[in-house]
Amino acid sequence: MAIKDDITGIQHVGIPSVDLDKTIAFYESLGFEQAGLFHNGENRCAFMRFGNLTIETWEGDPTARKAGAINHISLNTPDVEKAFADAKAQGLRMVNDEIQSIPSFWDKGIKFFNILGPNEETIEFCQIL
Repeated sequence: MAIKDDITGIQHVGIPSVDLDKTIAFYESLGFEQAGLFHNGENRCAFMRFGNLTIETWEGDPTARKAGAINHISLNTPDVEKAFADAKAQGLRMVNDEIQSIPSFWDKGIKFFNILGPNEETIEFCQIL
């Protein structure tokens, strides 16, 4: 199967933050609601939602602080293992050698992997467990 068959839609857009509290307040001023606030090690990560758009923003990583500051686009997949195998079989540029996980996100954690697009953009395939 092709990787396109593993995608059910956009899951979120990832934007690193210099000041997470300020970033949360900014998106709330635009009408976004906080859908989740999680810890990944010592760093916090917030998911801000407005309708069908979710922004993941987190602290602790470098930020570009200019146009093009989006870190990644995440695509939803119901079966990350299958998507990973299909991405490798299709010859996509894999960032990760294996599937990653963050057990502290959402109720049961997430599993994900990243690929690079033709412009070096990071595309994440993510399954919420």
